[in-house]
Amino acid sequence: MTAPAVHPLALIDQAAQLGPGCEIGAFAVIGAGVDLGPDCRVGPHAVIEGPCRIGRGNRIFQFASIGTAPQDLGYAGEPTELLMGEHNVVREFVTVNRGTVKGGGVTRVGSHNLFMAYCHVAHDCRIGDHVVMANAATLAGHVSVDDHAILGGLSAVHQFARVGAHAILGGGTMAPLDVPPYMMAAGNHASLHGINVRGLARRGISRDTILQIKRAYRILFRSGQRLEDAMDEVQRRGLDAPEVTHLLEFIRSTHRGITRP
Repeated sequence: MTAPAVHPLALIDQAAQLGPGCEIGAFAVIGAGVDLGPDCRVGPHAVIEGPCRIGRGNRIFQFASIGTAPQDLGYAGEPTELLMGEHNVVREFVTVNRGTVKGGGVTRVGSHNLFMAYCHVAHDCRIGDHVVMANAATLAGHVSVDDHAILGGLSAVHQFARVGAHAILGGGTMAPLDVPPYMMAAGNHASLHGINVRGLARRGISRDTILQIKRAYRILFRSGQRLEDAMDEVQRRGLDAPEVTHLLEFIRSTHRGITRP
């Protein structure tokens, strides 16, 4: 096993753990309670604070700030944490904060995500896998972003809101409400602009399933019915693909409300 390669000008707390094959750049600061998995690369001047567990193969570029205290006035120094999966790319000046006690104490980031420069992930957020956040995209506290979602540059998601799987937010989008899975949203405030057909096809979703999602979209958002009645009609029409079922469950479980056309 390859020992970590630590630049002599890096500052590594004795209570930090570095996995084999890690590379730590000059002037990087890794604090107590940080557990860095194998084969991670941390660029110069990056800061990682604990408690924080980061999985294998993450690439954290220079000047990123990971696992820092939440920007919450109610935070009083409790030992909350950040959990990050594997093979994420965290670019320059990205900030990812730990959780708060009132939010469950944990910020969770999955695997294979790309956080472009200047993105912000606030306390108690939940991010799935294969998510892309373009430059300066921002998540307020307690936001959930599901697998394969894409957030355009300078977009922002309100606290406690959700972005569903395979959804895409256009650049500059302000999303105060939940954005349903498989949808495209844009604007301030956000509105829906149809189905993310190209993204779904690229990820191997079948043509028949995409057609079912399209039919469900027309019933839910273009028929003029109350949303509750429209969901019942979707089921009566036999649109029973797992993706459609997930879409209905997402809508039913909303607390903030649903973004609409």
